[in-house]
Amino acid sequence: MKTELHPTQKIQRKNIIQLAIWTWSWVLASALATFGPKNLWQDSNFLNLVSMGLYFLSGIGMILANRKHLMGLDELQRKIQLEGMALALGVAVVFGLGYSILDIENYIYFDAEISHLVVLIGITYFSAVLINTKRYK
Repeated sequence: MKTELHPTQKIQRKNIIQLAIWTWSWVLASALATFGPKNLWQDSNFLNLVSMGLYFLSGIGMILANRKHLMGLDELQRKIQLEGMALALGVAVVFGLGYSILDIENYIYFDAEISHLVVLIGITYFSAVLINTKRYK
């Protein structure tokens, strides 16, 4: 026996699916913009610009889908998500700038890479959402 979803749950499910589609579109566009010029085409400014256009358009779509998803959540879920995002933003700014300063002043013996910051942001956001979900339940 299949249970029917509440209309709010249907909307949330639809928003999550749209967010997943836009996120994967952005990931694929990122891969295309990164690896396309090296592996698929060489010296084609046109294809480079097209791939970057796809990257930015899919990124904008992902941002808008994320906003729509957040607006469709109940107050507690929205609070949990926004607190996680606020913490991730703070960590990104403070540690990102500090990381850059360490690299500029040669206090670290490797180049500061944006990928390191992206991983830190992701871990921070994921951890904050998990902790806040447990805290508020």
